[in-house]
Amino acid sequence: MSKSLLIVESPTKARTLERYLGKDFIVKASVGHIKDLPGNKLGVNLDGEFTPQYQVLRGKKKVIDDLKKAATRADTIYLGPDPDREGEAIAWHIAQEIGALGKPVKRVLFYELTRKAILEAIEKPNELDSKLYEAQQARRILDRLVGYMISPLLWEKVRAGLSAGRVQSVALRLICEREEEIHAFEKEEYWTIDARLSPVSLNNAPADPVSAFLAQLIRFKKKKCAITTQEEADKHVQALASVAWNVSSVEKKQRQKNPSPPFITSTLQQDAARKFHFSAKQTMSVAQKLYEGIEIGEEGAVGLITYMRTDSTRLSQDSTQAVREFIANRWGDKYLPAKPVAYKAKETAQGAHEAIRPTEVGRTPESVAKYLSREQANLYSLIWKRFVACQMTPALINQTTVDISAGDYLFRATGSVIAFPGFLTLYEEGKDEPENGKPEERLPDLSEGQLLDLLKIEPKQHFTQPPPRFTEATLIKTLEDLGIGRPSTYATIISTVLEREYVLRLKQRLSPTELGMIINRLVSANFPDIVDTKFTANMEKDLDEVEHGGRRFVNLLNDFYGPFAKSLESARTGMANFKGAGWPTELSCPRCSKPLSIRLSRSNGAFLACTGYPDCSFTSDYERDEKGHIHPVEAKQAEPTGEVCEKCGKPMALKRGRFGVFLACTGYPACKNTRAPSTGIHCPREGCAGELVARMGKRGPFYGCNKYPECKMLVQGEPVHQSCPVCQAPVLFRKGSKTGSSTLFCINPSCKFTKKEEPEEEQAKNG
Repeated sequence: MSKSLLIVESPTKARTLERYLGKDFIVKASVGHIKDLPGNKLGVNLDGEFTPQYQVLRGKKKVIDDLKKAATRADTIYLGPDPDREGEAIAWHIAQEIGALGKPVKRVLFYELTRKAILEAIEKPNELDSKLYEAQQARRILDRLVGYMISPLLWEKVRAGLSAGRVQSVALRLICEREEEIHAFEKEEYWTIDARLSPVSLNNAPADPVSAFLAQLIRFKKKKCAITTQEEADKHVQALASVAWNVSSVEKKQRQKNPSPPFITSTLQQDAARKFHFSAKQTMSVAQKLYEGIEIGEEGAVGLITYMRTDSTRLSQDSTQAVREFIANRWGDKYLPAKPVAYKAKETAQGAHEAIRPTEVGRTPESVAKYLSREQANLYSLIWKRFVACQMTPALINQTTVDISAGDYLFRATGSVIAFPGFLTLYEEGKDEPENGKPEERLPDLSEGQLLDLLKIEPKQHFTQPPPRFTEATLIKTLEDLGIGRPSTYATIISTVLEREYVLRLKQRLSPTELGMIINRLVSANFPDIVDTKFTANMEKDLDEVEHGGRRFVNLLNDFYGPFAKSLESARTGMANFKGAGWPTELSCPRCSKPLSIRLSRSNGAFLACTGYPDCSFTSDYERDEKGHIHPVEAKQAEPTGEVCEKCGKPMALKRGRFGVFLACTGYPACKNTRAPSTGIHCPREGCAGELVARMGKRGPFYGCNKYPECKMLVQGEPVHQSCPVCQAPVLFRKGSKTGSSTLFCINPSCKFTKKEEPEEEQAKNG
């Protein structure tokens, strides 16, 4: 009996597909890309045709041989990588490698991994899409030209190992410009005056505290009341103490709050960041697992959500009908609109794609929670709720606005009550920033002309606040609004600037490092088009045109490369040499009065150094104040670690390098001693007086004894200050998994204690 071969990119996806396709199909995985541009050279011909020089990736020859062998046993070959540009590139490269076998090759697109969708895709295969492949090639070559040609300049002018990227340079610029706005911001004082009021009681009875409400001053003598000093506020408070208070108007109206559209990639990343503090990369990793398939008891591997890289809010007719029946059965007809709700997609949205939704609405979050990790359960619940809520009726909110006269003053109180919850029964979108003003409260039943008692008057001092630093959610929204990036790139853009340590994530906010600010200044000064938001957005449109056949990718690349090559040539001679003199500051050396500059060390990061070196060897750590001004910091103030350098006796400072945190001597550059920070946990090896420290190896971080090589104790796990409940060993170790869960274990070879940590323990661990 003849067989067909289906090749996808993921082993997990392959297992899910095998379950539905049965014995007539051989299902294989390429495990991602099999070919790419070379890692040790540009790999693009600069002859006007921009022909890419693809190479088989290291370790993929065996995979290709296995695919070829499977192809010889099949009559038809189906290529089923993800339905986007990257997936199309994988499919083309596989076809190129096995095309010589002469077998028919078809492209299949799986937007969801359900029986119906899989069988329909197999029954109606497509041809390979050359336009989509060319769009991916164009993006890949653009990124290679920028990264491979600017990076050597940064090595020469700043520090070895640095790199620049096309789209991430724009993201870095946005983050750096926001930081400059914060530094330039001048706080302004202002005051508000609130009045705690209550309806006048009958028969001089005491005011009912339950009926008390808060109103805020908005007008004085019919003009907006702007109070900038305490003196002004005190005068108003004094005047208000002797006036009569009454209700001048009451306005009641009902407003409608509509549900949000179903998730697309960017909005999923934003809401997961707001509600769970997921990074964009984490969100996409978890969503990929939910799409490719999760083992659900006796059902086996099941794809729980539709494809997660999409900018389309379209929903299939089948899914809409199913969710409407679900809503009617669970909440009743009051929660079901008269007809399905349709959401308008952007003009650039991928028409064949759907929004991100559960593959079966009947598979509720509660029914699958026991099969999922905490991260998977959270994200699936979010997707499921947003999808169901988008087809529910709007919420109805009764809003009351009360204006209150007090002599020449006008106060206002607002309150709202949900008259009908509608979709809010299930889901409400998170907010990027706290709401301005006061939370609305319940108001007593008030009528025009009603007298009021003043219970308390409260003047409050405030200061205007600078614009907030970006979160991942607000940065993604900004990139999307500017037309920069696409569903498949948002997570990569942010993770790249973080991994390169151009940006740090501090309390969920993105803050540029000193290195990031320097790179941004250099790239912005020498390659203005690369960091220009309009230029980058237009490039995205050009790539879309290539995908839709409106433009040849070679023409796009020629239009880009001509001006870029000129900028590159100019930068080779004009870019500031950071290695030579460092970045100038307005500070003077305390020893010799020569200017101080910012220098970079690969291991110790940024520091101040005298430009009179080697005659003057003064160096210092520094910090920036809220205005961005640099202040030298004495070593003992900079890092009170309590650690002392065993080579020169100077304090050790905590630093961050490419492999994580470490201790470095503050006597640098005279003393270059560094060591790993201690965990404060004694080495568990009997008779050893050492302590466990974090180290970095080829396979990632591990923990070892600081008495190495005398003690060669090492463990692939984080030490925990807990004794083993079975054998009483003094230390347990924690190891995480790819799903986000973690396990405690004992390293005593005669003890097999392990314990999976529950969600409550995980939360406690994470603070």
